[in-house]
Amino acid sequence: MATGRIKVQLVNARGTSLGEAVDISLRHMTTGGQQIARRQSAKIITITGLKEPPEGLYRVEVDPPSYLSVGAFANTMNEEAVRLVFPIDPAKVRGTRFPPFGQVAQEAQRILNLSRDVLGFVGLAGQPLWDGLDDIRRAGFLNILAKARSTAFANGRTVASYFKELREIRGDRFFIDVPQELREETKNALPSGLFSAVNGSLHHPPAGFSPAGSFKTHDRSGNLQLTFFNDGTNWKADVDIDDAGGLEHVFQVLRNTLSGRPTHPFDIHEILLVHQRLDPGYELLLDGAAPSTVDAAE
Repeated sequence: MATGRIKVQLVNARGTSLGEAVDISLRHMTTGGQQIARRQSAKIITITGLKEPPEGLYRVEVDPPSYLSVGAFANTMNEEAVRLVFPIDPAKVRGTRFPPFGQVAQEAQRILNLSRDVLGFVGLAGQPLWDGLDDIRRAGFLNILAKARSTAFANGRTVASYFKELREIRGDRFFIDVPQELREETKNALPSGLFSAVNGSLHHPPAGFSPAGSFKTHDRSGNLQLTFFNDGTNWKADVDIDDAGGLEHVFQVLRNTLSGRPTHPFDIHEILLVHQRLDPGYELLLDGAAPSTVDAAE
């Protein structure tokens, strides 16, 4: 009787149990034999009845109902659990929990208070603007602010501290007025490795403005990208967070799960939590799974 066993630790982006039953597929790497185990939610699950060492190498793939599928190799000779971290499937999010305007970061409040001419929200600023944003725009805005507030120059100022008036908010980026000083500080940060110059040709300038350089932080995933434009006097920036393959590399999400699928702001939320230890400040709520409310861990 086969007595080999594998332990798997299954957690969400905040380090808590998934809160739902999962299907675990194990494919033996020599014989190709496959078996499926269905288990109720638990942080650590032990699967028994597997081949013993040294013939115990398996490909483990887990497909939870509310999360993207994740895979990794595991061996029955290892006593420690294989840790798998699961990003939420945006299609399974049933709701969001955003803070009221008075509880968002002070930098976010400052920017929203300045912004009275946002495309689609003209005349709204501060709390009315915040209340008028849909969940996707709110998520994108908070994602970018979390990263921009944590990215600091040698002068002690953060990227976010230079942001002025928002002009447009999308789920994956926003367009904002900035001083020329932000462009100069970004260029000065190239030798230190904080930013690198990148191709900004996919970022189109506003009417009357010309491209003035594009720069990206040196993160493996969740890079902050600043693309500048000017009209000779005024400066604007297209600000976004580049996924850079984060779901596949940070979480080991299966490629076939991501095929043809655009990056969602909720994906960036998960990447920031796990890879960068940055909490954007909102929660994603799932059907049948407990919300993630504890510390992130990679």
